[in-house]
Amino acid sequence: MKQPTRHITSVAIIGALYSALTIFLAPISFGPLQIRVAEALTVLPYLMPQAIWGLWIGCMVANIYGGLGPVDIFGGSFITLMAAWTTYFLRRFDKPILAPLPPVFWNAFGVSAYLHLLIAPLEISFWRFSQLSPYFLFVMLIGLGELVACYGLGYPLLLILKRRFDWVGQEFNSSDDESNITN
Repeated sequence: MKQPTRHITSVAIIGALYSALTIFLAPISFGPLQIRVAEALTVLPYLMPQAIWGLWIGCMVANIYGGLGPVDIFGGSFITLMAAWTTYFLRRFDKPILAPLPPVFWNAFGVSAYLHLLIAPLEISFWRFSQLSPYFLFVMLIGLGELVACYGLGYPLLLILKRRFDWVGQEFNSSDDESNITN
């Protein structure tokens, strides 16, 4: 398979997987307390740059299904795009533990900026949480969900994929296999 075809296929598979996981797990993927299992895939740009566009497209499709309108469709997708780019740029430090951090940060602070205006906040009368502004309550809730998805699921996924491809001696964005066969 030629390189451009492989990249386009990777984008499509990642986008489809992200949107399918989010839509299939819709009850826990949308709302003030959300654990988007698909966010585990946001570590993929650390290994493969084409994942950036797959995550962006997948998030856009999932947010169309979510029903919160253009702000969530375009705003949430833009935040996912920024998180994916940031994850990609963090790979220069060669510290995989940092890969899940951008999605946690971008989603906690970015998605909360509009979500607290679109959804009524939860009534939490636990300790001092009831004194928080709706925005910071959403930051905490979305940040918690992102921590679970990105570090609890995404980081182990990243380590498994990284180990597998280090063991095989390949990188995700290596040169075309056909060119290696003919030489």
